[in-house]
Amino acid sequence: MGSEEYGEEFWEERYRSRTTVWSGRPNPQLVAEAGELPPGAALDIGAGEGADSCWLAGRGWRVTALDLSETALRRGAEHAERAGVGERIEWVRADVRTWDPGDRRFDLISAQFLHLRNTELRELVGRLTGWVTPGGTLLLVHHDARDLETTMGRPNLPERFSSAEEVASWLPAGWTVEVAEARPREATDPDGNAVTIHDAVVRARR
Repeated sequence: MGSEEYGEEFWEERYRSRTTVWSGRPNPQLVAEAGELPPGAALDIGAGEGADSCWLAGRGWRVTALDLSETALRRGAEHAERAGVGERIEWVRADVRTWDPGDRRFDLISAQFLHLRNTELRELVGRLTGWVTPGGTLLLVHHDARDLETTMGRPNLPERFSSAEEVASWLPAGWTVEVAEARPREATDPDGNAVTIHDAVVRARR
């Protein structure tokens, strides 16, 4: 499956086909890793229906929420209005692989579970590091390769799975890697069975 199949058309159809795709709760690794950070400007890549962006905005962050799907962004904006944080979030429909933030820089960039090949992710990491303010944080979370051995139904595409240590090695000189680990959590597979999966978590400070 090529990356173009995880493009705008794929995501728009996925969101349109269901009333709600995600739980409405922020990603647990974002909560764990950003909960103690002082608020500033944040970029939420792959914002989806806005749970992470709303959580950040509720903690005082000014958020740029980036996603390919117009439907997802509309739901995110509605979620933000209900939560009373709409004025703190800018919703941007764009592909992060080609998006240019211009002169904007961010105190936190969060990218949770991007559907990219490792080669694309490595290139993106190189770009993202230039968008972080001095002293700022880059948080990257994706599915660990050991999930392929579970019943979670991950696509059998090893080129889209990398270890946290590998991703951390892509950071340029001058960055401090604060976390690089496979973190277990409990989930439910498509058949309703409990299963332990692993999130590859990288948190680094410029």
